[in-house]
Parts: sequence; C-alpha cells; structure tokens
Amino acid sequence: MTATADQGARQVVRRLARENPSARIVVTGCYATRQPDDVAALPGVVRVVTNDDKLRTVTLLADDGIVPTSDRFGSGDGPCGAPIEPGVAGRTAFTLRVQTGCEEHCSYCIIPTTRGAGRSLPLANVVREVERIGAAGFKEIALTGVHLGSYGADLLPRTSLYELLRALAGVEADVTFRVSSLEPMDCTPEIVELIASTGGRFAPHFHLPLQHASDRMLALMRRPYTLDFYRRLVDGIVDRLPRASIGSDVIVGFPGETDDDFVRNLEYLPRSPLSHLHVFPYSDRPGTAASVMRGKVAGPIVRERGARIRAIGGDLARQFRHRQHGSVLPGLTLEDGTLVVTDNFLKVRIPHGHARNERVWVRLQEDDCGVAVERASVDAGPDAVHH
Repeated sequence: MTATADQGARQVVRRLARENPSARIVVTGCYATRQPDDVAALPGVVRVVTNDDKLRTVTLLADDGIVPTSDRFGSGDGPCGAPIEPGVAGRTAFTLRVQTGCEEHCSYCIIPTTRGAGRSLPLANVVREVERIGAAGFKEIALTGVHLGSYGADLLPRTSLYELLRALAGVEADVTFRVSSLEPMDCTPEIVELIASTGGRFAPHFHLPLQHASDRMLALMRRPYTLDFYRRLVDGIVDRLPRASIGSDVIVGFPGETDDDFVRNLEYLPRSPLSHLHVFPYSDRPGTAASVMRGKVAGPIVRERGARIRAIGGDLARQFRHRQHGSVLPGLTLEDGTLVVTDNFLKVRIPHGHARNERVWVRLQEDDCGVAVERASVDAGPDAVHH
C-alpha cells in the first residue's frame, strides 16, 4: 500500500546479501513485478520472478541452472524438501491461499496492476488441500487471498466465498479455520451467520478494513461503501457474536484529507466495537490514481494524525481485552506451548506443561492494572465457558 513496503524489501535483500555473500537471491512479488530492473540491480539477486510467473519459479530456476534445495533432499513443502508439519518454518497454523488477484482499483493501491485479475483455486482443490493439511497434523488453517471476498467469481461454474466456507464446514479433517481480511462489502450476512452457527469450525475473528470514517474520503479512495454501511456491518457482527474480534485498517493523510474529514475518524473509532487498528500513514505509490491527486497533506500533520489514531487503537485493544476477563475461551498453543492464541485472536501466556499445537481452553485473567489480558490458566473445557 505504501512505499515503505518497497524500502523494506530492499533492506531485506541487502541484509541477506551482506550476511550471506555467496547467496544467490531470487526475488518475487509486487515490487519485483512493478520495478524488475531496480530489484535485479540489488546485491546478490540472480533472478527476478514476476507475479505472473510465480507458480513457475522452480521451472525457471532449473532453466537457469539453479537447482532448488528441495530437489536435492526431498519433495515435501517444508525447508529442504521436508514434509509439512506444525512447527516447520515457525508455523503452527497453516496459511492456505485460495485466491489471488484483484479488480477493485482502489485509488491508493497498485495491486491490481501487479497481481492481475482475480484467480481462484477450484473448490474441490481447496477441500483436498484442507484434508492434506489436516492429515499433516495442522489444527488451524487461515484462508487468505488478495481479494478473498471475490473467491469463485472467475470459476466455471461460478461460485462464491460463502459456498467455499459452507463446503469447508463439512470437511472431516480435524481443523478449524480463520478467514483473513475481507472487504466490508464482501462480508455478507450469510457469511456472518455461517461463522456463528457452525459450532466453532470458524474462529470469531474478522478483519474488515474501513480505511476512513469520512464518506468523502471513501469516495476519493474508490471504496464502494459508506461509514453507515460499515457501522451497521460491525454492529451486526457483535450482536450475533459478542466475543468476536474485529480488526480494521485506517489510512491517515490521504490526499485531500481536511481537518473535518479527519475528525470523522475521531468521532467514530473510539465508540466503535473494533478490537484493534492497523494505521497506515499515506505515501505516494507511483502508478496509482492517488499519487497524482492534489491536496497532499504535509508530513508532520500525517504523523500527528497517525499517532492519534494509533492511540485510539490502543484504547480499543485494551477495552476488548478487558471485556474478555473471566471468560473461558478455546485456543491453540504456539511456540514452546506457553503461548496461546484464542479463537478471538488474543495471545496469552499459560504455565508450562503443554506442547506446541495443542488445543486448550483458557480462563483469561487481568494483570495488576486491571485491564490487559496477559496471562491465563488452562481450564477444564467448554462446559466452563461463561456466557
């Protein structure tokens, strides 16, 4: 979304080359697609693979005489060709991409140019992947996509994200699912009801990017909804799923943002049911409509506005954690077994005695300030849940 991502990618490549002088670095992704010559000039880079060719990376490297490690030591999906299993590459939950590409053309976003039209993994293929992942021992799968809500629109016969989720609700694999970021207009009442009514198969965890609480700004951003639509959506989710976490994205300093526009954020966000915010100070991305818009906001103002929204986000997170005090929630152990992520996306510490990738029920406790959930005790199970 911002030039910061490009800078971060360059820093990673330079660090890899500095720490591993003999390394041959292959770079892919949106930055590599948009500015391949700049990426190719970075130290250690031997191949730039565009997004269109990403699925052919192994073949392209073989053509260049670069034999991937997995070809030498095994055929699995993990490092050095090892079979996938929880804990490989630090992953306890498995991230499954079911869709890529986007055709929304938000004015600040370059992704439609670099990722192309929406492309979905056929529903039957997704189900087979889920069964394979479950058989490998994973207990949680995060479903992701560049524009996940458009899943199935390109398939023949046409299908939808709702139909995919309904199919996954019935798989025999012993896994639960998280649905990653959804555009507000794609989070339909049917999807919310499915998540609420499938007995814990889907985590009560949503990420619904608002981007701005000013309708004028939303129009300039080419976002196809209003604040009123968004408000009714998230209020409805909390009415149906009172424990649900709802994260959001907010852009500050978008071209043309006035003091009055910014005040709309200050009026809505503190009173919203959102549980956490990701705040993005606007910066120009060459090739986007926003990069040539008038009314650029001065840097100090952008930073000040960002700080104010981040402070609101901190307050929302504390309030959300406070509301969970005393609850007994299902979760999955991470790391060495002492860290748990709950179904509604709280991370809490528990005593030693559990391994990574165990399902547990935890009773949430408050810290000495009486606000933040930082620790928990393992509880007996679902019969102890407080409603």
